[in-house]
Amino acid sequence: MRTASRTELIRLGYSNPTAALEDIAVIAELLSIDTDAVLAVIGNATADPDGAAAALRLIIERNPQLGETWHSELRMLRSGATLAGASVAFGEFLRRHPDRLEWIHERRHELPSRAQVFAAMQDAVAGTTGDAAVTALRVGYRSVLAWIALYDLRLDDPAVSLHRIAGVLADLADATVETALQLARNEVASESPGFGKFPAEQVEQVRLAVIAMGKCGAQELNYVSDVDVMFVAEPQHGSELSGNQVANIATAIARQMMRIIEEPAVEPGLWEVDPNLRPEGRQGALVRTIDAYRRYYERWAENWEFQALLKARPMAGDAELGAEFIEVIEPLVWQASERDDFVLQVQAMRERVIANIPTDEVQRELKLGPGGLRDIEFTVQLLQLVHGQNDPSLRVRSTLDALSGLVAQGFIGRDDGANFINDYRFLRLLEHRIQMRQLRRTHLLPVSEAELRIIARGARLGTAAQLQQELNEVRRRVRGLHQQVFYRPLLSAVAALPSESFQLTSEQAEVRLRASGYRDPQGALNHINALVKGVSRRATMQRHLLPVLIDWLGRGANPDQGLLAFRKLSEQNGEASWYLRLLRDSNLAARRLCALLSSSRFCAVFFELFPEAVRWLDSDDRLHPTNLEALEIEFSGALKRHRQANDLARIIRSMRRREVLRLAIGFILGINSIDQTAQGLTDIATATIRAADASARLLDENPHPNTEFAVIGMGRYGGSELGFGSDLDVMFVYRGSEDGDEQRWSQQHVHRMVELTMDPRLPLDLDAALRPEGKAGPLTRSLDAYRSYYERWSLSWEAQALLRANPVAGGPKLGDDFLAVAEPIRYRAGGLSASDLREIRRIKARVESERLPRGADPRRHLKLGRGSLSDVEWLVQTWQMNRAHDTPGLRTPSTLTALAVAEEAELVSREDAQVLRRAWLLASRIRSAVYLFANTQTDVLPTDPVELEGVARLLGYPAGSGMELENDYLEATRRSRQVFERLFYGDE
Repeated sequence: MRTASRTELIRLGYSNPTAALEDIAVIAELLSIDTDAVLAVIGNATADPDGAAAALRLIIERNPQLGETWHSELRMLRSGATLAGASVAFGEFLRRHPDRLEWIHERRHELPSRAQVFAAMQDAVAGTTGDAAVTALRVGYRSVLAWIALYDLRLDDPAVSLHRIAGVLADLADATVETALQLARNEVASESPGFGKFPAEQVEQVRLAVIAMGKCGAQELNYVSDVDVMFVAEPQHGSELSGNQVANIATAIARQMMRIIEEPAVEPGLWEVDPNLRPEGRQGALVRTIDAYRRYYERWAENWEFQALLKARPMAGDAELGAEFIEVIEPLVWQASERDDFVLQVQAMRERVIANIPTDEVQRELKLGPGGLRDIEFTVQLLQLVHGQNDPSLRVRSTLDALSGLVAQGFIGRDDGANFINDYRFLRLLEHRIQMRQLRRTHLLPVSEAELRIIARGARLGTAAQLQQELNEVRRRVRGLHQQVFYRPLLSAVAALPSESFQLTSEQAEVRLRASGYRDPQGALNHINALVKGVSRRATMQRHLLPVLIDWLGRGANPDQGLLAFRKLSEQNGEASWYLRLLRDSNLAARRLCALLSSSRFCAVFFELFPEAVRWLDSDDRLHPTNLEALEIEFSGALKRHRQANDLARIIRSMRRREVLRLAIGFILGINSIDQTAQGLTDIATATIRAADASARLLDENPHPNTEFAVIGMGRYGGSELGFGSDLDVMFVYRGSEDGDEQRWSQQHVHRMVELTMDPRLPLDLDAALRPEGKAGPLTRSLDAYRSYYERWSLSWEAQALLRANPVAGGPKLGDDFLAVAEPIRYRAGGLSASDLREIRRIKARVESERLPRGADPRRHLKLGRGSLSDVEWLVQTWQMNRAHDTPGLRTPSTLTALAVAEEAELVSREDAQVLRRAWLLASRIRSAVYLFANTQTDVLPTDPVELEGVARLLGYPAGSGMELENDYLEATRRSRQVFERLFYGDE
């Protein structure tokens, strides 16, 4: 008999039949019934029969008087087993209050109506006050919750009724808040006013409405969830209370209501009443008037706040006041999608939520994880906000109602809508069963196999393995549905696609594109039409790709530019099989291409010139800088096959464009640091100049093979600190007489090099303005002429310019000899005299007043502005000229290296060095980003909000952070200027 019983228990789903047999035997003995009867009642009615048997045994042992009742009504035992088997928390509740099971059991056959829920909560607290009322409220709540759960757990297909269950759970939250609000009013009203207490007649003059938000507002509440609320207060008509009095009384009532519901006590709290969706969040006033809410939402609200208001609903308190609030706020909600970057900012917030999920929880997170509930809710809400401004039928709160409306009105296809609805119900059902186990707010799938089995049984989903398999399939499907339902219909607006069961009008498609950030939606539709028209394989693949790509392009700073560039790139690649196949098969490459085309004018132009660069995007390997040795080998191999100037210039131009594009991609995608990027730009500049030098010699009609010639890098080029769009400061030196054939040849040679490197698309400016006598002096000089000039005539600024002199091309021996000439000029044996320092300071002041462009704001100039590049470089270079004689590490052309040495030598404190370094790096990064965004060089931080936003996005700031970048830059340079003035002018 014992063996048979164990086998039977295992078959019925018991995991520990030995312990279960003991529990069942005790129950049978206490109820004076046969063990088979107990087994029949518990065995197939519960998700966790082991837990149910253990819980029922404890209840009966502690309350033997139940034996007679349960003996004559075994169906009540079944109800207890059903609740305790699905929920450990319900088992504990029944142990605390066993008398409630009969009340729950009697109502098991139907869901309570809203009126029944409110009546039950009112009856629970009738005739009680103080702590007794709080306990009664909580017991009443859990009794009704168990009633709902028992009905739910007995359903054969609980997913179908999920909408009804969630609605009744919201009704229960409403009734609980309403009841708690009444208790709170009674607590706050007092004959002896004091802290948090007010005269009863004043309390009566305050109207207070509680507005439900989130899932409660949508009447699709979970078993356990924070209840998001906002509080609206006004004085009664004719009241003489001041605004402050109304606010203070209403706040006291609201706080007391929250304490009644959630504060720890003998009977545990229910759930958190969360008012943090209110204006200004935790920092904002808890209670506001309707007018105060209106002013805030009209002037200050962010886009996500309107998305939250989509669910707003009066739930308790003054119903008329709640309706007035909704009437004022609702029009603002349906205008929100017209705000700049609405879709983009909402998407960015969604992505930040996903990014903050701990790695080990991503696959267990039913709500926030990829393919979870939030993906469905986000898509539905986005479509509601975009199209609801013109279609009142979409102005509903419930996700399932909204889905039905979107399908009915043709904004979502029938098949996609059905999938969304079924997947949403499945995920919500799992969420309900998981929360029911401990009556605790969680969205994480259990880790243990045993708990997964209990969840699967409770949801009528079979085994744990079957649950996991279906969940994986649902997640996969949901992940792709956002692009499928939001962007794919745009294609049907411009092309007849047989697979579509519905079609957006052009006007509806334009609304959807405009909300996604496209400023010229009609132009965007034209581009989409050009890409998908026809029956070719390319058009077919584009139809599959574009719903995703339109979304990703819309996340850039300039979606219109991105879509146009993508069209041009696609047309240029024609039928090339690798192109669309790569975008289809590589999510990484497609995302990166969209980000680059829609964020950088430079990339949009140069991808068109070098479309093969798309191949690089599939991994990081080909996006790192190419080193100088590899560049020289490639240049040499390509050039040796040609002898015509045009061919040589074309090769030089093409290779430089390709490598600068590679560096731009690596910079924008954050693959390469600013140091790596600067070195890469320096190497390609050097390789280009060396190739031009070799090509010019090859083309020379009057060669001077024995004439030594060298190019000396100066400024940021000499320091290997180039940014995108930087000029190349250089000087040219040769060995020979000053007015002989060598001088004439060197002049012609430089002019030929300039011709070979000319590029209207990517200008390369060999700027020799730092040479002796500046632009008035000869373009090239002999080494002896340089020596003579520097020894006799050089000015302090010329010595300062030599600090960054670095041979980059030509004869290495001549380059070394030039540095030997420069060495005593730039690094003086005894440092700087007092007069030298005064002269340097005078020149710096003159540069600030004369070289800054007229009308330019000195706070925004990236090169010459206050605290920017020039300030940092002049300060560091002063230390180099003054102390390099006794601090050899300062003998470097690099600004940041010299700054690090100065810090180590205690010429500058660590804190000041950090301030200077941050300002220099930020100005350098912004300068490059400005160029890449607009494909034109400017040294001014943009004032146009669109340009500022674009630059910020290139630097990794989230959407809508243009002002944040501006503030960061102004703050960094302000602090840098303070350090500069203290250290540069400090001893005057």
